[in-house]
Amino acid sequence: MTKTKVIIMGAAGRDFHNFNVVYRSNPNYQVVAFTAYQIPNISGRKYPPQLSGKLYPKGIPIYPEEELPNLIKKYKVDQVVFSYSDTSHEYVMHRASLANACGADFVLLGTKHTMIKSKKQVVAICAVRTGSGKSQTSRKIVRIFKKKGLRVVAIRHPMPYGDLAKQAVQRFADYSDFEKHDCTIEEREEYEPYIEQGLVVYAGVDYGKILRLAEKEADVIIWDGGNNDTPFYVPNFHIVVVDPHRPGHEIKYYPGETNFRMADVLVVNKLNTAKKENVRLVMNDVKQFNPDAKVIKANSVIKADKASLIKGKKVLAIEDGPTVTHGDMAYGAGFLAAKQFGAKKIIDPRPFSVGTIKATFKKFSHLENVLPAMGYGAKQMKELETTINKSNCDLVVSGTPIDIGKLLKIRKPLIRVTYDVEEIGHPTLVDVLKIIK
Repeated sequence: MTKTKVIIMGAAGRDFHNFNVVYRSNPNYQVVAFTAYQIPNISGRKYPPQLSGKLYPKGIPIYPEEELPNLIKKYKVDQVVFSYSDTSHEYVMHRASLANACGADFVLLGTKHTMIKSKKQVVAICAVRTGSGKSQTSRKIVRIFKKKGLRVVAIRHPMPYGDLAKQAVQRFADYSDFEKHDCTIEEREEYEPYIEQGLVVYAGVDYGKILRLAEKEADVIIWDGGNNDTPFYVPNFHIVVVDPHRPGHEIKYYPGETNFRMADVLVVNKLNTAKKENVRLVMNDVKQFNPDAKVIKANSVIKADKASLIKGKKVLAIEDGPTVTHGDMAYGAGFLAAKQFGAKKIIDPRPFSVGTIKATFKKFSHLENVLPAMGYGAKQMKELETTINKSNCDLVVSGTPIDIGKLLKIRKPLIRVTYDVEEIGHPTLVDVLKIIK
């Protein structure tokens, strides 16, 4: 029987999951390659035999996405499967047109075939764009469940940027596990807040195995989605965070619109800093595209340790990398805190940037007054450290979810910003989560 030849387009996350649950054991298909985009230094690897299964004893090569047309021709590919997130609908259709022009079908896999059923209750926290406020919403939900006496385990969307075989299943219970798994800044940004709450966090590559292990420790599982991706597990309850700083993005980005339409609850966040007209536009989309969803209105409240030190100072604002790069935000919590607490000036970090940090600014030209905390590996972390220390500022205000001072040798005074979701009126998260017992 002739097999359907497939290339999976990805970014070291959703692509591997889609392969594992749809293609790995399916003899009707032959996945000839993955392509990689968005994340530095993830192409040129191989999806290893330890993970690819008996149909792929040599593993599967991973190529840069720009090689897609040549790969379609080389392997006589029948289907190209798009498997990464936080991309505009226009971007997705450009990739579809490219694949079609090269003779291949273009496929978007649906949730029916890509979500795994759990034996335990699953609450999925997702978003319409990266940087909408999933983390702060997740942290509050953890507090609610712990107060009920429930055993909570978080499972985080994948970020396997190193040795894929070693990263198949990762369990984080304390800070030493970050060193054990050689975590990047981007990974620690997502895991560390849960460790601070005393939670166990799982992540990795094989989310079937991860789920079975997590179920042994949990009464309820928190699925913490990455970017604006859809859940890997069938949720008992699906909460999606919407960002009125980017009105209209809830229906213009893939697969964020899928989340927007699927949600049981929509949390319209950041009302304390968003323009009223933007909030109105978002609420109109809620009424049109998911009128049955319960809507929680919320503020994203910024707090800063030693905030009084900011007043009158020249400040370097550091932000969560994905939020201000492919998330398209020109600022984040660090920038907002600097303004809120009276900074004299928020400096332009571009003249002080080096190496891949300089390249990041060139690629994401909308960034002017914030420094993305890019740290995909030791080399880039060192370049980030150098950029910070070269900057002409009085102090650094960090809006990343982690204490970046623990990872980098920063020779400037550092103030860490935190942020929490605070509901306005009713319903609240407590109200809507009463069904989870």
